[in-house]
Amino acid sequence: MRVLAALSGGVDSAVAASRAVAAGHDVTAVHLALSRHPQSYRTGARGCCTLEDARDARRAADVLGIPFYVWDLAAEFAEDVVDDFVAEYAAGRTPNPCLRCNEKVKFSAVLDRARALGFDAVCTGHYARIVDGPDGRELHRAVDPGKDQSYVLGVLTVEQLAGAMFPLGDTLKTDVRHEAAARGLAVAEKPDSHDIVDAEGTVVGSHEGTYGFTVGQRKGMRIDRPAADGKPRYVLDISPVDRRVTVGSREDLAVAGLEGVRPRWCGPVPEAAVDCLVQVRAHGDATAATAWLDGDGLLVVDLVEPILGVAPGQAAVLYDGTRVLGSATIDRTVPAVVATPSTVS
Repeated sequence: MRVLAALSGGVDSAVAASRAVAAGHDVTAVHLALSRHPQSYRTGARGCCTLEDARDARRAADVLGIPFYVWDLAAEFAEDVVDDFVAEYAAGRTPNPCLRCNEKVKFSAVLDRARALGFDAVCTGHYARIVDGPDGRELHRAVDPGKDQSYVLGVLTVEQLAGAMFPLGDTLKTDVRHEAAARGLAVAEKPDSHDIVDAEGTVVGSHEGTYGFTVGQRKGMRIDRPAADGKPRYVLDISPVDRRVTVGSREDLAVAGLEGVRPRWCGPVPEAAVDCLVQVRAHGDATAATAWLDGDGLLVVDLVEPILGVAPGQAAVLYDGTRVLGSATIDRTVPAVVATPSTVS
C-alpha cells in the first residue's frame, strides 16, 4: 500500500511513519509548511511548524530511508484555521483550532492531494484507533487515556477515515519514546508541543476587551469589588458587540443541554435519538447524554448530569463506548439553573 506519512518533526509522527515502513508499506514523508512567513520561526520554539520541526522531520525521514517533501499549505491554513479562529474569538466563542486543522488541512487538503497522487492512506502520529466494524471503519479512543486524541479527530467523515492510518492508537506514550530511541530517531526525547487551551480564573471588575475572556474563566481581570457572597465569579457569557462580559457563580455555569451546528459523522447518520457519551474538551471526561438531529439539521444534546463551563465554539464529540460517532460545533447551551448574573462592561 502506498502511504503518505505526515511528519510534524515530533516523536509521535516519526514512530508512526517507522511502523508504516516496518509493516512493508511504500512510504513517502511530507512536512506541512503552514506559515506565510517561515523565516519568522525560530529554532528552539515549542509548537507546530517551527524551523526546528522541519529539520527534525527531514532527519527522521533520512533515518527511515524514505523520500521527503515539504508541502506549502500556508494559504489553506491561514484561511481555514487562523482566520476561522480569529473570527470565532471575535464573536465571543471559544474555538479549538486543532479540530479545524484536522478537518480542513490534514484530512481534507492533504488527504485529497495524496489521493490525487495515487496514495492509499495518510499516516499520522495521532493517538486514536481505527476499527473495522459492521458499518465500515470506526474511530475509537486510544489505549493511552492521557494521550487520547479522538476528540480532535471527531470531525472526520467516513470517507476520510477510509484514508487515515493511526499506528499509535494501541501504544502508551512512554513506549513510543522507547521505540523511537531503539530506531535511532533523534526526536525520542523531544518535548511534546502545546495546544492552545482555555483560560480560567476570577472575572469580577472592568476589562479592556472581550477577546481576553472565555466561558468558565476565573482569573485574569482587575477586581473592582468582591462578590457579595464572598465566592469567586466565573464568566458565563461574552457579548463582543456591546463589550459586555456576564459573570456569576460556579453553579451558574452548569449546563443541562446544548445545540451544535455543522454536525459531522464518523459513521452512519443516526435516524433517531441515540444514547451516548458526549465530550466537550480535548482531555475532559465524557458525560452520559441523549442526542438527536432536529428538523433544521442541528445536533441537540440532552445531558443526563449537568456539566460546567461549556462555551459556544467548542466541539461536542459523541461516543458509543470508545467509538467516536461524530461531532458538532456548540452554538448554544441550555443552563441547568436560572442564573442571577452580574455584568462587567
